[in-house]
Amino acid sequence: MKENQILKRYGTDFKEMTKKLLIAADLEGRIRERCAKDRTPDAADCASVRIGIKPNLVVASPAQFGATTHPEVVAGIIEYLRERHFQNMVIAEGSWVGDRTSEAYEYCGYRELSERYGVPFTDTQKERSHTVDCGGMELRVTDVTDRVDFWINVPVLKGHCQTKMTCALKNLKGLLPNPEKSRFHRMGLHKPIAYLQRAIRQDFIVVDHICGDFDFEEGGNPVVRNCVMAALDPVLVDSYACYLLGLAPEEVQYVKLAEALGIGSTDLSAAEILALRDSETGGECELVREELRQPGDSGDQPRRRKVLDVSYAVEDAESCSACYGSLVGALVRLREEGLLSRLDCQIGIGQGWQGRTGKLGVGRCTKAFETCIMGCPPEEETIYRELKAYLEKS
Repeated sequence: MKENQILKRYGTDFKEMTKKLLIAADLEGRIRERCAKDRTPDAADCASVRIGIKPNLVVASPAQFGATTHPEVVAGIIEYLRERHFQNMVIAEGSWVGDRTSEAYEYCGYRELSERYGVPFTDTQKERSHTVDCGGMELRVTDVTDRVDFWINVPVLKGHCQTKMTCALKNLKGLLPNPEKSRFHRMGLHKPIAYLQRAIRQDFIVVDHICGDFDFEEGGNPVVRNCVMAALDPVLVDSYACYLLGLAPEEVQYVKLAEALGIGSTDLSAAEILALRDSETGGECELVREELRQPGDSGDQPRRRKVLDVSYAVEDAESCSACYGSLVGALVRLREEGLLSRLDCQIGIGQGWQGRTGKLGVGRCTKAFETCIMGCPPEEETIYRELKAYLEKS
């Protein structure tokens, strides 16, 4: 597989789709090549290579809701590796601040997956961490990053209420300790996400493009595409994700910043998008090139994005995704009920409001406001209920 290629497989048997995709991409050869380059040829022995699998378990929400990685995709990766005698694997992930990884681990089917295959799961919310120099920016990452030779990133292609899109690059944020995740938001997300790529190398990417939510990173509005993709370049993958969501890479700042850091390329004109299809003659699968269409012509182009419809009502100052996402969800419901038009001020949210005053705020950071909906983060239902009462008084 080449750096400028993105392989795709469509279907509904997600585990078998993934395995066929990995065969076509020659993941085994990639692992051996990478480990031989980084260590010694002898160390590329199957039994000694430490392989990390990084899914997205941002919240305790089943994959069919559009937020988390389908466990069948990870099962396909594990079976492929086991069949080629790779035994030393770990699944590592940490939910966003405000949710417990342990709940997502259980609810999303990863406990059953881990026990069935005997692959340990590392909850990065409970891991120790250390500081790394990422080419001029110091960031903290969890210690599991030093115990892995080869990372397989398994993000969900979906929208994001703050960065507009999330896929391969941003998914590494789950390997940070919680305090560092919060600091990323204080830093504006984009720059630290780009520099994080210098601390943790993505050796291989398997994208869950099965039913990601094009609006929210926490799911609830899935768009069915029944597709799994494989790639080597995270910047190219995220550029293609932007295309599929109707965005330009320039609209997601960390994508262009990562390119400037030499992590990868945003040049889709030089990319080969190849669909893996069964041969009509019954032989081996064939790779068929997919051409990029003009904006608006792609079957993947999303519906109108709800986040943009309500973002005018928010004055964001370094908010965490969990808090912002809950607010947006509540605002969408209020807009649909015709109540949002009664809002008499913007709603303050985020760490930048700590110690400051205002009229209406959401989250503990705005506790000095005249009206504050408390929580860290507050639940969507709480925000909806209290905002509704506030608007009905207006």
